[in-house]
Amino acid sequence: MRATIQRTLAATLIAVGSALTPFVASADTLSDTLSDAYRNSDLLEQNRYLLRLQDEGVAQQVAGLRPVLSFVAQSAYDIPADRQTDSLGLSLSMLLYDGGGTRLSRDAAQEAVLGTRQSLVALEQNVLADAVSAYINLWQDMQVISVRESNVRVITQQLRAAEDRFDVGEATRTDVAQAEATLAQARRALVSAQGQLMIDQSLFELAVGRAPNGLSGPGAVPSLPQTQADAEAIARQSHPQILAMQHTVRANELSVDAARTNYGPELNFEATTGFDPAPSADGEGNTRFTLRLTQPIYAGGRLASAERSALATLHASQSELTQTTRSVVQGIGNAFAQIRIASASIQASQQQIRASRLAFEGVQEEASLGARTTLDVLDAEQTLLEARIGLIEAQTNLYLASYGLMQAMGLLTVEHLGLDVPEYDPTAYYNTVSSAPMRNPTTRGAQLDAVLDRMGRN
Repeated sequence: MRATIQRTLAATLIAVGSALTPFVASADTLSDTLSDAYRNSDLLEQNRYLLRLQDEGVAQQVAGLRPVLSFVAQSAYDIPADRQTDSLGLSLSMLLYDGGGTRLSRDAAQEAVLGTRQSLVALEQNVLADAVSAYINLWQDMQVISVRESNVRVITQQLRAAEDRFDVGEATRTDVAQAEATLAQARRALVSAQGQLMIDQSLFELAVGRAPNGLSGPGAVPSLPQTQADAEAIARQSHPQILAMQHTVRANELSVDAARTNYGPELNFEATTGFDPAPSADGEGNTRFTLRLTQPIYAGGRLASAERSALATLHASQSELTQTTRSVVQGIGNAFAQIRIASASIQASQQQIRASRLAFEGVQEEASLGARTTLDVLDAEQTLLEARIGLIEAQTNLYLASYGLMQAMGLLTVEHLGLDVPEYDPTAYYNTVSSAPMRNPTTRGAQLDAVLDRMGRN
């Protein structure tokens, strides 16, 4: 399958390559376009910061396992005794035991981070897919315009020939009118194609973050699996949406376990020390150590409701994982079908072009001998035009379906494509904050932001 697609695509590149000649010298390659789309995407940058929010969720759960030290200043006025009491002190509290609930919540937060990272990869695929579509569609527009310009030139020649024959009495006014009508139609189609090019240039700028600089062509079709089963196996292991949902399911399982620990006891340690700073005080302080064990007996049904909510969330995510997997598999099947259709269309269009070109040349020759009318020549030219445009459209569909299959497998990423662009490291910020540092790590934070600087985003 892959070898057949690549041979077919190579043949069609030869057939339409002349249309791209003016753009090759300093034009954008598809790799250039994808790299710039990745580098310039504000949507990716936004979601990188949303990933940081998930990273901070782990830090907050880690903080719940650590002691809390507070400075306490207190002033109280006793009305019956007509006396004001001031005190300064320190308060220390620490969770000693809660059935593992806080640790389970921390583990769930870590799974949420891993799932969000995969969602970021899925978004990266969408950004690159939009850039591929913008590039291929613009490339198609350029070729269609080239073909239609050629069509206008040919019909213009036919019109002149019809006028010349009319002048010498070898053609009728009807022949001239038919050529004029066909030329007007060809010019209208050319203007429409030029308008579509302008629209697709705007879409290219939206997808890539800059205007196009001419196109050198998409090159060879990407390497693809031999069978649909192979593609499905790859997708089940590497598709970011499937992996994200797997982490989500695991996080929800941990959340259920954490909710069930709320039925059990909780043990906390507290220590306080303080003294009265008033001059009349004796200056002696007091220190107190407290162990507090709490065991819920009745909470109005809140704990049971929390457990049921966690279970419902888990079951919903399990169903979503199943549905996501089915959607991914269906997408692979659709992509393979589109590749087969496009490959067959390319072969049929190539055969149609060869036959239509021979027919057109034959009709032209017969018309010069008076055996064919101007309308016959125009009809033959129109048939050849439709075959050439059909080939361009089929080739475009093959490219889009091939890259669509890569996205369906989860392989339309900067890493897999080997794009020459600094790749964002989602672990850098996590490694800095997941241990819940006491203060904002200014120096290391600046180093993390420098990652975006290198990508040209800040």
